Amino acid sequence: MSESPSSSLMVQECLQAPAVLRRQTEANAEAVARLVETLRQRPPALAATVARGSSDHACSVLKYATESWLGWPVVSINPSLYTLGHTPLNLSGALLIAVSQSGASPDVVQTLRQAREGGAVTVALVNVENSDLAQAAEYVLPLHCGEERAVAATKSYLASVAAFLPVLAGLKPDEALSGAIARLPGHLDDTLTLQPEAMRLAERYQFAENLLILARGMHAGVAQEAALKLKEICGIHAEAYSTAEFEHGPKRLLAEGIPLLGFQSSDAVAESVAASFAGLVAAGADLRTLGPGAAHLRTPATGHALCDVLPSMLAFYLFAEHLASLRGLDPDWPALLQKVTRTL
Repeated sequence: MSESPSSSLMVQECLQAPAVLRRQTEANAEAVARLVETLRQRPPALAATVARGSSDHACSVLKYATESWLGWPVVSINPSLYTLGHTPLNLSGALLIAVSQSGASPDVVQTLRQAREGGAVTVALVNVENSDLAQAAEYVLPLHCGEERAVAATKSYLASVAAFLPVLAGLKPDEALSGAIARLPGHLDDTLTLQPEAMRLAERYQFAENLLILARGMHAGVAQEAALKLKEICGIHAEAYSTAEFEHGPKRLLAEGIPLLGFQSSDAVAESVAASFAGLVAAGADLRTLGPGAAHLRTPATGHALCDVLPSMLAFYLFAEHLASLRGLDPDWPALLQKVTRTL
């Protein structure tokens, strides 16, 4: 699909996503093979992730994917434990995955460096290949996004999730997963045709000030990223919840009339999520859904649950960009934010 010179940078970068995945798959094949061989020889007792912002939400997806596919427990490390608390973690024999578009945030870089010095297998998923993070890691899986100019991450989030999927497929070969990974760029092409549907869904939330995002399983990390984007570019106070956790207190907010947006998957949790959504609608909740099993904005099914999140998130990005525009906001330059954030 060609780019429109009049569209926002955010949309232009969404349009580039299929080409990014095609480029990444080809360019990273050798690096993936080396990492897979190392992990076969040195299977970790524990895997961990370290990241901030959208990259951390990509890690949430990779956590569920790794746990459900390989049975390896995955934890999220708070980088300030080391940089501010000066507490080195014992990650000897572990796998540490650091994710960053810029590779410049000192807290992520220093945490990875300490983990490598302590005996962890360290992997950087990073877009800037000469960055501090890339230089500190033992293995690098470049995102191959090219420059991402809009402040809000889009193609780099998608590329971060996609970059590690071939590693999972290599460690536990499966024709369905390998085939779904190979077809992902085409499914993202198909997703980009959903802009009219995304705009219609955005119109429903034009005047919302608060929004609750519900999901479960692989889509939980997508819901986290969706809530962040609604804050960043739409100025909406949005929070993400597991459909299970929503029952343990947050459901009270429905009495205040707060609308819901749900991600409906087609994986192992699909039946449970559908039942939760049906119950909420029966109770009077204002709920719309998107995803491969959705009623309102249905995204392409990829043929494997580990890959379905990518079309879902791309469709959401189109939705969020339209929503920001409807609200009279510039999606490319959110107030008070900058592209590269360096924290300790």
